[in-house]
Amino acid sequence: MTAPEAGRIAFTLKWVASIIQIMGYTATAFGWTPWNLYLFLVGVLGWFAVGVLWNDRAIMLIHLVALGAMLAGMSSG
Repeated sequence: MTAPEAGRIAFTLKWVASIIQIMGYTATAFGWTPWNLYLFLVGVLGWFAVGVLWNDRAIMLIHLVALGAMLAGMSSG
């Protein structure tokens, strides 16, 4: 993958993931569970992928921690 192509993919992915996370916040505000969790999961995974594309370990770390916390919370019922 060329650098400009990876840049376009990361640009698109970060905006799509951000919009999905905003939808997750909105779903939380309206009490739309479990949809809020599903939206957050997609958004977190999207931002993790952006971190991988940018080779940005800070972005990868924070989203791995968020993913782990969400999965732990979802599995505890």
